[in-house]
Amino acid sequence: MMDYAKIASQVIELSGGKSNIRSVAHCATRLRLQLRNNDLRNEEAISDVEGVKGVFLTQSQFQIIFGAGLVNLICDEVQKQLGTVQESREEEPEEKGNAVQRFIKMLSDIFVPIIPAIVAGGLLMGLNNLLTSPLIGGQSLIELYPQWQGLAAAINTFANAPFTFLPVLIGFSATKKFGGNPFLGAAMGMIMVHPDLLNAYQIGVAQAPVWNIFGFEIAAIGYQGTVLPVLAVAWILASIEKRLHKVTPTWLDNLTTPLLSILITSFMTFIFVGPILRQAGNLLAAGITWTYNTLGPVGGALFGFVYAPITMTGMHHSFIAIETQLLANSAQTGGSFIFSTASMNNVAQGAAVLTVLLMTKNEKIKSICSASGISALLGITEPAMFGVTLKLKYPFYAAMTGSAVGSAYLAGTRTLAQALGAAGLPGFISMKPDHYLNFAIGLALSMAVSFGLTIVFWKKFGLERQDGNGNGKQPGRKSGVQGTAALGTVEGEGTVECAVKAESPSEPERASALFYSPMSGRILPVSQSADEMFASRALGDGMAVDPADGLVCAPCDGTVTMIFPTGHAMGIASDSGFEVLIHAGIDTVKLNGEGFEVFVEQGQHVKKGDRLLRMDLDFIRSKGLNPQTMMIFTEGAVLEVEVFPAANGGADHEAVIVRRK
Repeated sequence: MMDYAKIASQVIELSGGKSNIRSVAHCATRLRLQLRNNDLRNEEAISDVEGVKGVFLTQSQFQIIFGAGLVNLICDEVQKQLGTVQESREEEPEEKGNAVQRFIKMLSDIFVPIIPAIVAGGLLMGLNNLLTSPLIGGQSLIELYPQWQGLAAAINTFANAPFTFLPVLIGFSATKKFGGNPFLGAAMGMIMVHPDLLNAYQIGVAQAPVWNIFGFEIAAIGYQGTVLPVLAVAWILASIEKRLHKVTPTWLDNLTTPLLSILITSFMTFIFVGPILRQAGNLLAAGITWTYNTLGPVGGALFGFVYAPITMTGMHHSFIAIETQLLANSAQTGGSFIFSTASMNNVAQGAAVLTVLLMTKNEKIKSICSASGISALLGITEPAMFGVTLKLKYPFYAAMTGSAVGSAYLAGTRTLAQALGAAGLPGFISMKPDHYLNFAIGLALSMAVSFGLTIVFWKKFGLERQDGNGNGKQPGRKSGVQGTAALGTVEGEGTVECAVKAESPSEPERASALFYSPMSGRILPVSQSADEMFASRALGDGMAVDPADGLVCAPCDGTVTMIFPTGHAMGIASDSGFEVLIHAGIDTVKLNGEGFEVFVEQGQHVKKGDRLLRMDLDFIRSKGLNPQTMMIFTEGAVLEVEVFPAANGGADHEAVIVRRK
């Protein structure tokens, strides 16, 4: 049995100690730590702690993947050992990333805490569907057994409550996120669903009461089941409250600030903010539904194919707001296709991982696959993706394809979820009973395609070599012939495949080689990169440099195999037989080449220390971008990479030793 206290103690110690932890929280699978100094964490040691399935740094948050259920127990123990962790306003971490990333993180921070309540309501709604749907000879269970009608009525009330009073939940969570008093946010949510208002579901059916205030008429309509209006109202409330705190004398603050905050926000809500955003939310949900329904199976396939990459970026959290709106208006929308698609994606990832479990002989990978594969089938894919499919790459592609096929079938048969729940095999309870068969067929298609393609890719690309049991050569790469070095998905640029015309040395490829730092500055393992994708090692292991100047030099003797059109990235095939990606800056692809000067050409042979490119650090920082530069070895799991960190390494610093396993 796991010793939760011991695990929590190790996590705290390896994260830099109690004094380095600002706050601790958790979501469905991950322990989320806000650290004062991220450099004090020891990722490799934490990865070896019992129960840990993966670690990575995203934005300014250090996340440790434990999996569903276990993470709750570990978080409780960590909080118990830390005591009360307070975070002063002055110590709040600077928000990183572009506007879209910050918006997605905001939605995630707001909705993740309330997901358990929404899921509970969704599962209860599914149970109510079982009792009230005509499953047996055209009759429902409560028609066959009238004594169960009271049970069904009670469950229906329990199921509807989280959705009916959704603005209260969102108001509390969003106001807290925006820096206001969360209880005032909950109060605003209560005002928006007060029984004296016309219920939002009765719009167009009943006449709304009107408040006549000095000749100005305001419609008294509620906001049950809405999302966008509550988010806006919470932001307005928090902004007003914070400004009042600054200008109100302390002896009046506790009396007048809550009063004025609620009064002003309430009138703004019912006069213009609420009506405008209610219509916007309805149009958004209707527009997405129309697009999905119009494109049919093609739309379903496209959404299913990209769902896994979207999950990697965290953008799937932004779907919660849209999905809640779709479900709240299910009478018009028919339900949510997002949940159905998520289920197809999750079982496809699970099937790919279980296929790897069957194919591999590597005991360590087997142990990861057994737990993460089942977890994915039940609705939690992070351990499967970050622990297995992304590392081996081709199983990830197989799962994306499986998800696309299953989602296309569901779109073609208009199989929509009626409630939230666990997206995966347990997803049946969130579907209408008459959709069970189509949902089952979609699951079977997703799993079968993912399973079959993973086997095909495993044999075709020799993935048994990548899992540590082969001779260590990259699939498709042979001495003296042309191969491909997969550089992976970088900053939304898509999957970049660069042809490597490696002029292989006459002797067999060396088992190890030394690489020098491409830049002067602070040298870190790539796991400590400020870019989540690189830090996850999804593109390969390597190093990161916080540059002291903008000159990038060749880290080895080799041939330039690829220069990205914007000049911010290039590939090198070293004379020692290793493939290297140098990526200058984070998100610098957005600059379209501005601030970069390239000194070499594709196909040119370079010597260690030769100039490759120069980037204008001041210009890059002026655009709000991070000039941190990565050197990645793209052959993945067949390599063992040892980085020699340095606080102030020069371009001649011996930075990395790479060995073939």
